[in-house]
Amino acid sequence: MLGTRLKLALDGGLSLPESGTIAVFEPPVDADLSALPKERVEVISRFYPDHQVFKARGYKVSTAPSVGYAAAVVCLPRSKPLGRLLVAWGRHLLADKGPVIVDGQKEDGVDSMLKACRERVLIDAPVNKAHGKLFVIEDGDFVDWWVDPGKTADGWETQPGVFSADGVDRASALLAAELSSLKGHGADLGAGWGYLSAMALKQNEGIKALHLVEADYPALDSAEQNIDDERAQFHWNNALTWRPDRMLDFVIMNPPFHQGRKQDPELGRAFIRAAAGMLAPRGILLMVANAHLGYENVLDENFGEVSRIGGDRSFKLFRAERPSRQSPRTGLGSGTGRQGR
Repeated sequence: MLGTRLKLALDGGLSLPESGTIAVFEPPVDADLSALPKERVEVISRFYPDHQVFKARGYKVSTAPSVGYAAAVVCLPRSKPLGRLLVAWGRHLLADKGPVIVDGQKEDGVDSMLKACRERVLIDAPVNKAHGKLFVIEDGDFVDWWVDPGKTADGWETQPGVFSADGVDRASALLAAELSSLKGHGADLGAGWGYLSAMALKQNEGIKALHLVEADYPALDSAEQNIDDERAQFHWNNALTWRPDRMLDFVIMNPPFHQGRKQDPELGRAFIRAAAGMLAPRGILLMVANAHLGYENVLDENFGEVSRIGGDRSFKLFRAERPSRQSPRTGLGSGTGRQGR
């Protein structure tokens, strides 16, 4: 999508500065960047799996932008606040008046973003192709879109675009009420901005270490601000491939079940298999899931004992014990802390 629209724009007269770094903000893994000079591109990707993919492709990859770019490409995310932040980054981190190229799909709000930008600056006709648009910003002030991390009503720090940025989601609140009697070494897979881990540590003096594993860099950054406990260890990593240095006594999680806008229950199933693979023989899994997702079968396949311990019409709480011998238990020792900074 981006590659097609970007090539059309360049062929149609869009010119890039002859030198200097071109920042590409949050491109999806299927983004075609071949229209740009690879040696000049810096990909700013804060989602661990995507970050690793672009790094493997030979791009310079960062988790935070710097100052002095010659041009910028903003790949619009679903989150409107995050999209505005990325546009502000692009506009105000340029060395001179280089172009800020904004690209996105209609379902991700590119039309509303174009309208909002046109209220501030003159923008030529966008490139329309493949259910999306690309437009160029060459001036204007967007500094008010550059927002700092915010606080929820309950005082938790979050950042634009992270899951449940406005406050504690109901599923996590339900699970938090069932986290007593945890002890030993554990992990919070897909820890987000740290709510479940904070509640587990607060309720359980018997916890020796709790690993927060989160692929979204800003979410994990917020978790570090929300948790002041020496037992917490923070890992910017993929929960499906991360492995602790030792077998765990417990895992807690509210696993994701979307890839972009598309619902993907297999993602939650993969989280369950990953949890089983890192638990000791007497380890336990405590998780919450949307009631309609039907995780019972995969829980039964990977644990010897599974029970429903609560929930409501929308969510189910599960406790699973005795992880199956068939679960993958290789790769221990790769959980060495936050990576990629």
